[in-house]
Amino acid sequence: MNKNTRSRRDFLKSGGWGMATLALSAASGSDCLGGAQGRRASKPNIIFLLADDLGYADLGCFGQKLIRTPHLDRMAAESTRFTQCYSGSAVCAPSRNALMTGQHTGHTRIRGNSPQVGGIPAVFEEASTRLSLEPEDVTIAELLKKQVYATGLFGKWGLAEPGSPGAPEKKGFDEWLGYYNQDHAVYYYTPYLWRNGKKQPLPENQGGHQGVYTNDLFTRQALEFIDAHRSEPFFLYLAYTIPHKNYEVPDLGEYARKDWPADAKIFAAMISRLDGYVGQILEHLKKIGIDGQTIVFFCSDNGEPKKAWGELFESSLPLRGKKGSLYEGGIRTPMIVRWPGHVPAGRTSTAAWYFPDFLPTALALAGGSASGPIDGISILPTLRGEKQDLADRFLYWEFPNRNNYSQAIRWRRWKAVRNRLDQPFELYDLVADVSETRNIAMKHPEVMQRIRSYAGSARTESPHWPQSPKALPLEK
Repeated sequence: MNKNTRSRRDFLKSGGWGMATLALSAASGSDCLGGAQGRRASKPNIIFLLADDLGYADLGCFGQKLIRTPHLDRMAAESTRFTQCYSGSAVCAPSRNALMTGQHTGHTRIRGNSPQVGGIPAVFEEASTRLSLEPEDVTIAELLKKQVYATGLFGKWGLAEPGSPGAPEKKGFDEWLGYYNQDHAVYYYTPYLWRNGKKQPLPENQGGHQGVYTNDLFTRQALEFIDAHRSEPFFLYLAYTIPHKNYEVPDLGEYARKDWPADAKIFAAMISRLDGYVGQILEHLKKIGIDGQTIVFFCSDNGEPKKAWGELFESSLPLRGKKGSLYEGGIRTPMIVRWPGHVPAGRTSTAAWYFPDFLPTALALAGGSASGPIDGISILPTLRGEKQDLADRFLYWEFPNRNNYSQAIRWRRWKAVRNRLDQPFELYDLVADVSETRNIAMKHPEVMQRIRSYAGSARTESPHWPQSPKALPLEK
């Protein structure tokens, strides 16, 4: 049995995913010194910077030619660039669920942006059909608080409705400002945001005015949070809504004179503005002297969407598919990890890992360990540039999309995809064919046997997305 599915059947018999909890065990080390100094010595700050709908090749350090990203390119030069890292899903809500809980989408509560069945009470003002996390869904913020971390979230949560049990203020975040869900998050000049569970009006944006660009505000709040907690370990989750549509930006900058469609110029300016935010964060860490005590992750929540201006920026090159697809272009993310003195600088890694790995990795960074209903593993050795065998485990995704139900499985160099449950799996060799152009399933029956076997035990049923692969015959 694969390590990812450790005692899965026994676990389900004992109560299932909904009743499970995550346990922590403190690691020995310099934290035994006690006090703030001891905690600081052994517990680095953790910052996770998440872009929204950024394509794999939208950054200069990942091949972009037309959009300037000098700060992220510099970050990559000072970091390890991971070229085979994957988001949690092909759209935002399930991807963020995987990031926060360490589960893949065969086990997460939220597996798509909207459930396919009814039963959600229409009591919240913004989106009555959205699912929210429940009390039993344990997040990395809750676990890091037990490791004496201050926790802050600024930006798009995407996992709860106002007043629900899944709200960030009930899921481990000491401070948060932003959007509960993706319906609200498309408005960059919204007249209000949510702060710690209460609606906060933005007077500058009332009556259709555009006085405050929300992502500017998130960055300012993040810098204030860093200052307030500079002497203690902190976890900062900065979930930007750039470059997701609606396409709005205060200034087109150098792109104003480009002979491009209007939205293409805005899109490019949004990415360059995001790049500027990252530059502010990294420069501030250096300025206040905690640069070497802080690990920073940067990536996107899923692939880029289809755009009206076509392939001007070649945002997914050389990958197949876009947002909403389980081909590489829909789920492979440009991941950069920076931690001076700990994560090798100027290095490129082809190690395959994904969002469910963040929770156990963050706990390992904090001096703890995770047990319970998680699918990820700690990749801390890989981040440090040490040898770690990641090749033989399975990575799993499923995605309900209208009348279709897609599945994807990564194992070693192989990637299996099927876009409908009544279709056979396609198989691609990602080493020889990263663009997934040649289906070689018929040539590798032994590989397909392993993948089909894993697919049969990779998931639990969800009442909100009830189509089950187990209910359909596997292809011969």
